[in-house]
Amino acid sequence: MKKTLICLLLALMLPCLSLADRGTVTIIEGEEKSAPELPLAGYKIGIDPGHQLHGDNSREPVAPGSSETKAKVATGTSGVYTHKAEHETNLEIALLLRDLLVDMGAEVLMTRETADVNISNVERATMMNEWGADAVVRLHCNGSTDHSVHGMGMYVRKTGEKAEESEALARCLLSAMTARTGAKAQGVYKRDTYSGLTWSQVPSVLVEMGYMTNPDEDRKLNDPDYQVLIVLGIADGLTEYLTHR
Repeated sequence: MKKTLICLLLALMLPCLSLADRGTVTIIEGEEKSAPELPLAGYKIGIDPGHQLHGDNSREPVAPGSSETKAKVATGTSGVYTHKAEHETNLEIALLLRDLLVDMGAEVLMTRETADVNISNVERATMMNEWGADAVVRLHCNGSTDHSVHGMGMYVRKTGEKAEESEALARCLLSAMTARTGAKAQGVYKRDTYSGLTWSQVPSVLVEMGYMTNPDEDRKLNDPDYQVLIVLGIADGLTEYLTHR
């Protein structure tokens, strides 16, 4: 159902990416013409669906060489309306994003494709470093004790390797995602406290797609139509960043 919806939206909104056009050759007045080049062909994009079925409270360094440690993987939040665990919503959207980016020509690596794994945040970052990703999108949903808080926010490392590139990617993502969804733009936040970012050697952004503690936004985050708008926005932002950097 979701895959079909993506294909229909692509046909309407991004015709050059239509699945029917991939790898085809069109004959025009006896002349062969290749199908349009896919916009993300040649790029390696990493997707990290945040959290997992069970958290891991054992410790790992916040940054390379740091004596400060934090839990390897937190449990995440859950929906006040849907009662879904954040790790489920993150993975649903990540799988949709993977399919869309592949259709756009990208090579995609997921840190996980199931819930029952145990992969620390440092391991997730290292995986993308070793693969040589051009960009990494870490998908999360936010939470707050104030159930009225809503909107999308981007988190990047404040200092260190690829900090400027990560900020540029974050601004592209925030602009494109809010344009597609109509969500409130909370901003781009710089932190050196997220191990999945501080261990990254490639442009990497932690995307807070919305608040599962806000009933309306929780409902949207778990609605198939809205999920498609999220992934289209991410794809727009990645295309803007990668093709204009």
